[in-house]
Amino acid sequence: MMGKFFPFSVLIGLLASLFFLFIGLPLVSLLLRESPLTVWNAMLQPDVFQALQLSVVTTTASTVLAIFFGLPVAYLLARRRFFGRGLLETLVTMPTVLPPVVAGVALLLTFGRAGLLGHYLSLLGISIPFTTVAVVMAQVFIAAPFFVNSARAGFEQFDSRYEMAAYTLRASPFYAFWHVMLPLIRPALLAGIGLAWARALGEFGATITFAGSFPGITQTMPIAVYVTSQSDLDKSIALSVVLLAVSFGVLLALRLSTGARMTTRRTRRDR
Repeated sequence: MMGKFFPFSVLIGLLASLFFLFIGLPLVSLLLRESPLTVWNAMLQPDVFQALQLSVVTTTASTVLAIFFGLPVAYLLARRRFFGRGLLETLVTMPTVLPPVVAGVALLLTFGRAGLLGHYLSLLGISIPFTTVAVVMAQVFIAAPFFVNSARAGFEQFDSRYEMAAYTLRASPFYAFWHVMLPLIRPALLAGIGLAWARALGEFGATITFAGSFPGITQTMPIAVYVTSQSDLDKSIALSVVLLAVSFGVLLALRLSTGARMTTRRTRRDR
């Protein structure tokens, strides 16, 4: 029996190994190019720290906005059936497949001074493009669908019997949503938050198109990597390593947190 599946197992292992090498080798090459001391010295430079600080602030703000507006959207798409639902699902997913530069142009044509809404905002003295607000908006546009899709999957897998049990105990819809439903789909929510945060942190195309590259205002870490690569390759590599380390740390923490929660649940069930 083992001999029958041996060629298949070898093929699967070979293809998987090639894929892991394809993903891993460029990252390892990036890590080995510069010494830790060089990376640390690069982080201490004022412009680098400024870009990192701006990235953390805008990424956190965009993730909070993605959660605030994306959670109702995920609930609506997962728990309600209505005409045009398929169209809205496609609309929500579009930013994940749309080239980021195209997303930036679309935002510019909407909120720019001569844009669809920007024209009226300019009459009120409000200008959004090439500001920190524009950075957050670009990140929300690109990253929010990752949270929505993950949260939606959690809502779809939620067993409605728990919700019905809460209603029989005279719980309000808000109480059932907040204290019953959300805690049970927490792994999906955490996964969505981590993906949205990481995607917003790495956003480049939409940001540089809609917000530009102004140090301290709109120059996030990915933009700083691109700008620095034009004049100082070693510094650009050091910045890339910092960005890689932050992204890896977020995803690893998310993975460990989700794994710990799953282990705790299994232990409780076994008891």
